[in-house]
Amino acid sequence: MVSIENGTTTVMANGHAAAKAAAAEAASATPAYVSNGTQMEIDLPRKRRSTILPLDVGTRVNCRWRDGKYHPVKVIERRKLPFGGNDYEYYVHYTEFNRRLDEWIKLDQLDLNSVETDVDEKVEDKVTSLKMTRHQKRKIDETHVEVLSEIIQGHEELDAASLREHEEFTKVKNIATIELGRYEIETWYFSPFPPEYNDCTKLFFCEFCLNFMKRKEQLQRHMRKCDLKHPPGDEIYRNGTLSMFEVDGKKNKVYGQNLCYLAKLFLDHKTLYYDVDLFLFYVLCECDDRGCHMVGYFSKEKHSEESYNLACILTLPPYQRKGYGKFLIAFSYELSKKESKVGTPERPLSDLGLLSYRGYWTRVLLDILKKHKGNISIKELSDMTAIKAEDILSTLQSLELIQYRKGQHVICADPKVLDRHLKAAGRGGLEVDVSKLIWTPYKEQG
Repeated sequence: MVSIENGTTTVMANGHAAAKAAAAEAASATPAYVSNGTQMEIDLPRKRRSTILPLDVGTRVNCRWRDGKYHPVKVIERRKLPFGGNDYEYYVHYTEFNRRLDEWIKLDQLDLNSVETDVDEKVEDKVTSLKMTRHQKRKIDETHVEVLSEIIQGHEELDAASLREHEEFTKVKNIATIELGRYEIETWYFSPFPPEYNDCTKLFFCEFCLNFMKRKEQLQRHMRKCDLKHPPGDEIYRNGTLSMFEVDGKKNKVYGQNLCYLAKLFLDHKTLYYDVDLFLFYVLCECDDRGCHMVGYFSKEKHSEESYNLACILTLPPYQRKGYGKFLIAFSYELSKKESKVGTPERPLSDLGLLSYRGYWTRVLLDILKKHKGNISIKELSDMTAIKAEDILSTLQSLELIQYRKGQHVICADPKVLDRHLKAAGRGGLEVDVSKLIWTPYKEQG
């Protein structure tokens, strides 16, 4: 039901039919006149008008979010409810938040008084950004955007046309939730599952082989037959209940592809590699008497001319903020040390990815500088840490710990300054016990 007061439309309950009737009643009502007889325009906010339902794609409006407060959104898509007559639901993007929080919502979550039209998008984005307080931004970052070590290829990878094409193709999440082991997880982004899964909003994954099914009963039948209790590969690390498995994409192609499908649900601007033969996947697991349960992974090319030691990395949402992301980054460098190579993550990095890596580089480098007596060169630091010289230089420059004197870079390591930077970099997460790593580099595996 919709009530009309002073020319504005107020939503009382969900229902497009009632809203349309009320809007028609308002349109036929006697217009207000001023004393000279001229028609007076209803005093609505600028660039707002009477709401016509269903809302058009592109409409901007305020929406009640899970925190009970209203936030500005943009309508990305709409669809008729299966048994709702002419009622629609809307897929919206919260302009204050990351795309991962886009979702389908019902009409009663929208404040139709706030509907805006023909607002310039660039101006709107700036206004929205200005409206948010520093505390709000920090809160949103901490709660929804911080996924330590989600290293994804950022927007720089795509030109403007490709970016628009990507966003158009992936604008609506196709899978809303997945079941993986004992967790039901809300997804963040679109993933290009095969066409036969187009009618699914929830998928059920086998947590060991990563095969996915449409129905719970299918998963239950599969689990009775699946004899895997860990990822299909070699266990190369075991420390207490934590294990790491190396999975060869060529030997385990289906598993590699399924892992990519799964990961894409939580990574935005990242290419989905169907040709997994060229990659090794390092899958981190928590182990118990039921098996080894995946918590995250990183991948790397078998042969990288650019010295990349990591292509893609993800910690699954239920296991985030526990230090696993930092562990995965550290593990990638321990493998580089075993290979007697320097390494660096695949470029370009997202802002969040750079932040995660910069934290790792800072902790490792400054810890060495604190303990080291005498002079040390960037080349020596690189040999000790397997961190690429360019990454060392950029990190120390960002901390203002390096100066250029007499044609060479000089590291200025005041102990108090190092302590301050180390404190700002935060804790290093779970440590990799190198003595528990039993691994032969790929090029030596024959």
